[in-house]
Amino acid sequence: MIVVTRLNGPRFAVNPDLVQRIDSAPDTILTLMDGTKYIVQEDMETVIDLVVDYRARLVARAQELQAESMYDQTTERPSGLSVVPTLTDDERS
Repeated sequence: MIVVTRLNGPRFAVNPDLVQRIDSAPDTILTLMDGTKYIVQEDMETVIDLVVDYRARLVARAQELQAESMYDQTTERPSGLSVVPTLTDDERS
């Protein structure tokens, strides 16, 4: 999710995967896939940067999870990698 600011002040989060287009005329308008429109205070470039940063974080997290899967819990992990807890069979049911 990215956090943007409505024209009248309140902040809200929007799923960037649902953004169909971003217009700047002169206010920045986010149009979602379902046609919903939001006018936001951030300029178009800022919104694009927020989306790019969001997607970069997703890719980085996916790479981190992939690296973690290469190690079992007894192997020392490279600095900065965290363990994602797994549920036991009893915890799953």
